[in-house]
Amino acid sequence: MPTFSAGDTAWVLASAALVLLMTPGLAFFYGGMTRAKSVLNMMMMSFGAIALVGVLWVLFGYSMSFGDDWFGGLVGNFDKFGLHGVLSTGKDMPISGTIPELAFVGFQAVFAIITVALISGSIADRSKFGSWMVFAGLFAVLVYFPVAHWVFDSNKDANGNFIGGWLNGLGVIDFAGGTAVHINAGAAGLALALVLGRRKGFGKDPNHRPHNLPFVMLGAGLLWFGWFGFNAGSALAANGVAAFAWINTLVAPCAAVLGWLLVEKIRDGHATSLGAASGAVAGLVAITPACAAISPLWAIVLGVLAGAICALAVGLKYKFGYDDSLDVVGVHMVGGVVGTLFIGLAAGPGAPSAGTGLFYGGGFDQLGKQALGAFVVLGYSFVVSLLIALLIKVTIGFRVTTEAEEAGVDIAIHAETAYSSNSGNAFHPLGGKAATEEIASFNADDLLSESAKSGKVTS
Repeated sequence: MPTFSAGDTAWVLASAALVLLMTPGLAFFYGGMTRAKSVLNMMMMSFGAIALVGVLWVLFGYSMSFGDDWFGGLVGNFDKFGLHGVLSTGKDMPISGTIPELAFVGFQAVFAIITVALISGSIADRSKFGSWMVFAGLFAVLVYFPVAHWVFDSNKDANGNFIGGWLNGLGVIDFAGGTAVHINAGAAGLALALVLGRRKGFGKDPNHRPHNLPFVMLGAGLLWFGWFGFNAGSALAANGVAAFAWINTLVAPCAAVLGWLLVEKIRDGHATSLGAASGAVAGLVAITPACAAISPLWAIVLGVLAGAICALAVGLKYKFGYDDSLDVVGVHMVGGVVGTLFIGLAAGPGAPSAGTGLFYGGGFDQLGKQALGAFVVLGYSFVVSLLIALLIKVTIGFRVTTEAEEAGVDIAIHAETAYSSNSGNAFHPLGGKAATEEIASFNADDLLSESAKSGKVTS
C-alpha cells in the first residue's frame, strides 16, 4: 500500500498555487503588450478564464480528463462529476503513490486555467468579452479536457496494464504540458486570429506597440516564478525528479533570453526588454515537455534554439498576414513544437523520463512518437477551435465594431479605462488632461446605440 507523504503533498499544493499565480502574471505580460485603451479587456480575459475554467473543472473537467476511458480512450467518463468519490477518500486514495487525489485535482485545475488564458493573446484589441467567455468554455470542454486525457492520464488497471491516455500510452513524453498546454493553446490562437481577422492598421499603426514594457517584464518574471511549480511540481513529489526539472526550468529560459537577444542584435541592431521577456517565455515553453527528459547541458542548447527560432517565428505573421496580436503562435505553438521534438533528439538514458533520443543511439523511434504527439494535438486543437470560433462569429459575433475598436475596447465593453490623470502625464495615448476629458465625454451608450443601428453589438 503506498504511503502518504505530507512533504510531497505540501510541495504539490504549493506548486499549484505557483501555477495559479502564472495566470495573473500572464495578464500583466499580455496587458503590457497591448494598447493602453485595451489593457483592461486583455487582463479581464485571463481573469475570466480563471473563474470559468475553475468552475468547469470541479463540475466535470477533472472527470473528463482523468476519469476512466470513454470512446476508446478519447476522453474520460463522468464518474467523478462534481469530484464524486474524491472528496470522501482524502489521503487514503493517493495519486503517484504519495499524495491525496484532491491535491492532484487542484494541481491539474490550474493547468487547465492557464491553457485557456494563453489563447487570448492572439485576439488582443478586438474581441468581445462575452464571446471570448463562450469560446473559453467550449474550448475547455471540447479541446482541453480530452487532450489532457490523452497526454496526462497515466491510470493503470488492477493488473498493472496501462489504461490511461492514448498518447501517453504510446510513449509520447510530455512531462509538464508542451503538447496539452502550449501547442494546444498556440494552435487555437492561430484559429482565432484567422477568424477575427486583422486589427485596423495591423503592421502599420505604431500605436499597436506595447504600451507598458515594465508590465511586460513584471509579467514575465511572475510567469517564470510560477513555472517552477508548473514543471518541478509535475514530479508530484518533493524528490530528485522535481530538482532535475527545477534546474532545467532555470537554465533553459536563461539560454533562450540570450538566443532571442542575439537574433534581435543581428537583425535589428539592438536588444530590447520586450525581447528579453519574450525570450524567457519561449525558453520556458520549450523546456516544459523536456524538463525531465534531457540533461541541463542539453537544456541550454534547447534554450538557445528556442529563443532564436521563436524570435524569427514571430515575424511570420507579417509575412503570411495573420494578426496573432501577442505572438501566441510564434512563442507557444512554435516553442512547444521545438521542445517536444527536441526530446526525440536529446532524451538521455540518465534522465528521469524514460526514452532514448537519436543522439544517444535511440534511432528515430522516440522522435517519431514526439512528432505524432505534437502534430495530432496541433491539428485537433486548430480544427475544433476554428469550428467553435466560426460558430460564435455567425451567431453572437466575436469581434467588436470598428467604432469600439477605435475608441478602445476597455471603455466600449467594460466602461472603464486603465489610465486617467489630470497631472498632464502621458500614460494615456492622448496624455493627461486631454485623455481625461475625452474619457469623460465618451458615452458608451451612444456607441452601443450606433452599433445597434448597424445590427452589431459590442459585448
